[in-house]
Amino acid sequence: MSLGSLWKSGNLRENLKARGFARRDFLKMCGALASVYAVGSPALAATGGFEAQAADIEEKIGNITKPNVVWLQLQECTGCMESVLRSGGTTIEEMVLKLLSVNYNELVMAAAGHAADKAMEEVNKEDHILVVNGSVPVKENGVYCMIGGKTAEQVLRDAAKNASVILAVGACAVYGSVQAARPNPTGAVGVDEIITDKPVINVSGCPPIGDVITATIAYLLTHGKAPEVDAEGRPLFAYDQRIHDSCPRRAHYDAGQFVRTFDDAGARNGWCLYKVGCKGPSTFSPCPIIQWNLRSGWPIGQGHPCIGCTEKDFFDRFTPFYDVLPDVRGVGIEASAEKVGWGLLGAAAAGVAVHGAVTLGRTIPVRGKRHEDESGNLLAAFGDEVPTQAHQSQAAESAEPTQDKEQ
Repeated sequence: MSLGSLWKSGNLRENLKARGFARRDFLKMCGALASVYAVGSPALAATGGFEAQAADIEEKIGNITKPNVVWLQLQECTGCMESVLRSGGTTIEEMVLKLLSVNYNELVMAAAGHAADKAMEEVNKEDHILVVNGSVPVKENGVYCMIGGKTAEQVLRDAAKNASVILAVGACAVYGSVQAARPNPTGAVGVDEIITDKPVINVSGCPPIGDVITATIAYLLTHGKAPEVDAEGRPLFAYDQRIHDSCPRRAHYDAGQFVRTFDDAGARNGWCLYKVGCKGPSTFSPCPIIQWNLRSGWPIGQGHPCIGCTEKDFFDRFTPFYDVLPDVRGVGIEASAEKVGWGLLGAAAAGVAVHGAVTLGRTIPVRGKRHEDESGNLLAAFGDEVPTQAHQSQAAESAEPTQDKEQ
């Protein structure tokens, strides 16, 4: 896809107006992005404070002039790009992505062959944002994924050389995903195992929610730096709480009401899916809040247990997917949920009080925060002034989140 026919001149706001998009539609999209950020700020969401943030996003994104974006697809299935293309139901999201992107994306660009290679070579010479889908195979000198005669690793290194910031999008790009599962015949690894001298923001999931992908890109555009991330390099605004903590079926878990088979009365009544393998207690993702396809649904809402696809090595750790999640440690009502459900009313009364205290203290278990600052100059992709000093990212390790164990 060439920006030549899309970005005429001026800034994004002017281009959208010229193409017939009303400011109200643009504000609506910015409001949706602000609501994604509010997922990681419950106080902000409760007060409706994201309205001011939406206006700020509209102002900053609207003033953006043509950035350079390279979007690579390495060893993967294209599901992540499909998720991005379906992040909204209106055309304005697609138009924004087209206007802000994409000097190179082999899935959607019109060019192919030598023309595509030339487009990538040209944009790689300039400052740009690099988005990567797919893992990087390193065994057998990387022969398992070749693009234009180059290995995926070489394509990645070439594109990363002048990148201001790098987004690893999807479980493949973040952790290697299914192809990295034992015995990992291709030697698949995530992007941050190859690129270690620049900030890599990990947007995990198989695939990630489209709104989270676009919100992460919008964060870069509005703030000019990477968002705060957890110990796994994932944006805290999206990955700072367990699915279990916001799941609408949580009350059934606390009451010991579980689906035992997918066709039983519990399944028909929307009970907790923990007993049929739900990995929500061990998975950090905003799925129950943001959901998919214009917030029309999500896996657990459709009756399927979470498989933990935002977590590292999820295929090795969580298969068979329909087995009960092992070693879930905890105290209070979560340690005796099933007994409570079978009528221990006194325990239930005490458990509710315990659960309130326990959940308040660990609704968002700390995985460790790693603050990512600019490496080089993110805004160089937008033609802004290069800062005089580059900053290095710092990491602070913390213990894995305490989990709950059924007794």
